[in-house]
Amino acid sequence: MMEPLRDQIRAELSRVGADSGAAGDAVAAWPGAVGEEIARHAWPARTQPDGTLVVHVRDAIWGFELTQRAAEISERLPGRPRLRFTPGPLPDTTPEPIPAPPAEASLEQAREADELTAEIVDPNLRESVAKAIKAALARSPHDRPV
Repeated sequence: MMEPLRDQIRAELSRVGADSGAAGDAVAAWPGAVGEEIARHAWPARTQPDGTLVVHVRDAIWGFELTQRAAEISERLPGRPRLRFTPGPLPDTTPEPIPAPPAEASLEQAREADELTAEIVDPNLRESVAKAIKAALARSPHDRPV
């Protein structure tokens, strides 16, 4: 079951040492308010007692650039908080690699696998070995281990 985005955001903020509850709705709205590119380089960390939303940025250059756009960004966030940008830890946004679907064996490769496994007596073992051979034959030559 997928974890709600709110819970993922809170867990990530906790991981980077942020106050997960104080930034509230502004944190949940952040990606939509700033867009994917900025969200990869800047993320809300905590809310100060005066209500200022402290945003961690990748480096001082990002901090400077976003400070110039603070009013515009604030208008897109609930409560229009005052923003302060400072270099700090960011959530890990490295996407998980998506595995390529397994290649399908050609009719010729399937026949070859069946021939190679024909003498295996146990039908379950024969089927498993044939399946493995078909998968190996279906892989392109440069994908095969040496």
